[in-house]
Amino acid sequence: MSPIVRTAGAAALIAAVGLAAVPASAQQPASAFDRGKGMQTWQNPAYAQRIAQCKTPPKPTAIRISDRTEPPQLVMPAPTAGIAGVVAPGQTWKTVWTWQGNNTDGPLAGANGRMLFANNDAGSVMELDPATGLARILYDKVNTGGAVSRSKNGALFVAERGLPERISQLEPTRKVIADSFNGEPIECIGGTINDLMADAKGGVYVAVSGGGLLYVDRAGKVAKYGQDVNGANGIILSADEKVLYLGNGPVVTAFDVQADGSLTNQREFAKLRGGRGGDGSTIDSEGRLYVAVGGAVDVFAKTGDFLGTIAGPPGLHGVAFGGKDKKTLYAIIFYGDWGSPSARNQLVAMPMLAKGYTGRAK
Repeated sequence: MSPIVRTAGAAALIAAVGLAAVPASAQQPASAFDRGKGMQTWQNPAYAQRIAQCKTPPKPTAIRISDRTEPPQLVMPAPTAGIAGVVAPGQTWKTVWTWQGNNTDGPLAGANGRMLFANNDAGSVMELDPATGLARILYDKVNTGGAVSRSKNGALFVAERGLPERISQLEPTRKVIADSFNGEPIECIGGTINDLMADAKGGVYVAVSGGGLLYVDRAGKVAKYGQDVNGANGIILSADEKVLYLGNGPVVTAFDVQADGSLTNQREFAKLRGGRGGDGSTIDSEGRLYVAVGGAVDVFAKTGDFLGTIAGPPGLHGVAFGGKDKKTLYAIIFYGDWGSPSARNQLVAMPMLAKGYTGRAK
């Protein structure tokens, strides 16, 4: 993620930490990187032994895996009709990165207009320069990486979906911060760790698809929140970090955030319109909420009023503002068959009228 923060002192600290932590790696095109063979925890042969430790073992998680090999086609939508104050009519998505495998997940803004994203199969966190289409590995040996999130204070976190499933901090120091809940492996919750949102208190909110919503505080204590939020997926805090938004199937659920990071006042914030369940989300400088819905981006005012949909290609499952002025909306696209040789990913970009929130990376 990006060292985009509110104070010059904090930015300098992040830059110094980042330089100390990141291994040297030259920028290269996608063809230079191995797609990898990472497995999510439920794919690992040792998964059954892991969940045997659970008092109540969860229902099995599975995605149908095919042997499809032929390269898939990605059909881009017609130019957008536009949304007032958000995106001008006639804008289109431009491809800035294409890769094979179940990769390119959980994007967010990086320094100097770059973007960060985690890899599932390749097991790394990468930094991409959209202007050149070249990338470098920032962190390797990430166990089936999912989302990444950076707090206003500069701490960088990653979701590791492999066995054992866990939430890890990458900066300022690299360490595991949570791999259990109530004395049991975190896999006992069920589902898959999908998205993260780091707060300014040193904690991390975790959306577990099929498992619900967690909060890991700065001491590593894990608490679970929400009723009927098994569709938990994309997750984002408001700019003042007083409201948490959670994709929950066909709706966006909101919570009020308390001083200790706990959540209260669960409520329906908005109904999604442009596709299937809510996935990766972001906000802009006006507090508007952008939610990836599987083939489009739904946009809502901070009041919850629906403003419109930005059409995208099938498989659009995450969004983040980036660019040097944070006036570019990036989206991640998955197409082909999951887990097969046909699996492909793209990072695409569209210029916006709206500007992303600059007080933190996402």
